Amino acid sequence: MAKRDYYDILGVNRDADESTIKKAYRKLAMKYHPDRNPGDQKSEEKFKEAKEAYEILSDSGKRSAYDQFGHAGVDASAGGGAGGAQGFADAFGDIFGDIFGGRGGRSSMHRGSDLRYSLEITLEQAANGTETKIRIPTLDTCESCHGDGSKPGSKPKTCPTCHGHGQVRMQQGFFSIQQTCPKCHGNGKIITDPCSTCHGNGRIKRHKTLNVKIPAGVDDGDRIRVSGEGEAGTNGGPPGDLYVVIHLASHSVFQRDGDHLHCEIPISFTTAALGGEIEVPTLEGHAKIKVPSETQTGKIFRLRGKGIKGVRSHSKGDLLCHVIVETPVKLTSRQKELLEELEVISQKDNSRHSPRHKSWMDKAREFFSEK
Repeated sequence: MAKRDYYDILGVNRDADESTIKKAYRKLAMKYHPDRNPGDQKSEEKFKEAKEAYEILSDSGKRSAYDQFGHAGVDASAGGGAGGAQGFADAFGDIFGDIFGGRGGRSSMHRGSDLRYSLEITLEQAANGTETKIRIPTLDTCESCHGDGSKPGSKPKTCPTCHGHGQVRMQQGFFSIQQTCPKCHGNGKIITDPCSTCHGNGRIKRHKTLNVKIPAGVDDGDRIRVSGEGEAGTNGGPPGDLYVVIHLASHSVFQRDGDHLHCEIPISFTTAALGGEIEVPTLEGHAKIKVPSETQTGKIFRLRGKGIKGVRSHSKGDLLCHVIVETPVKLTSRQKELLEELEVISQKDNSRHSPRHKSWMDKAREFFSEK
């Protein structure tokens, strides 16, 4: 396949100056760099194509040969000259810095760190929403120096090593590599007269008290973002955010499952056998349940709409009441006599009064007969 014209590849006119060619290459390299397009074969090919074009057109001798003879004039020497490699290295060093955020001192401005605060609330507070105050430790902007680290009345000075860029360039063979300035550590400025309050850091440790609104329906593990209440940024960078992580305290009656609530309801042996009406608690108060006769342990009664309306839900969940038939304890002599009499009567037609017991016994006999 015939090679494309180098000027067309970079999208410049044939009379374009060196800075225009460099700018065009940087734009393409930023767009098609393999680190920005992992696994994209087309982008990798376009990156190599732009690299080859820039290696030729950034070198005056190779560009002159290319202008006179086309690709035939540079094929034998493409990429071999020290001047071309140096020009490419300078441009690539700039591009690499732009891709990874290390060019021109801009890395000195940092956003503040996010903070995390664990807040325990009750189930009722989660269901209805609440507002509470929290006290958090943080790094805040120094009020004395307004965050620049210098003593009031003085200003940070431009770093003499990197001249304010925050980066220095190291020459290694044909390539020049950018690295963080060891003098100012990427800030571009140095503090000669530090602030006595923050000792030149621009931030101070302190505690602050915040009002946090907890929306109705939050669940265990939910996070509430409080914008701008994290640690202060450095060198004019924005503050981080505060994330309040919700933890639900255990409840004496209810267990939460998403928007639904579960609770265990103990009922007497008599109520389970004969039926009756019982009162159960809800988050809003009380509700009544009609228990049919012959109710067994494990029976679940569902009270619709008695659960919780989650933050992202359109309606309330349900309350699921799990029945537990309670065996009577500390029986009197008379109670024991009555139960024994009941047992004698029941044994006369056990399959009718205890169908689950009969079914279980049949399965047990079948199991042992196979042994």
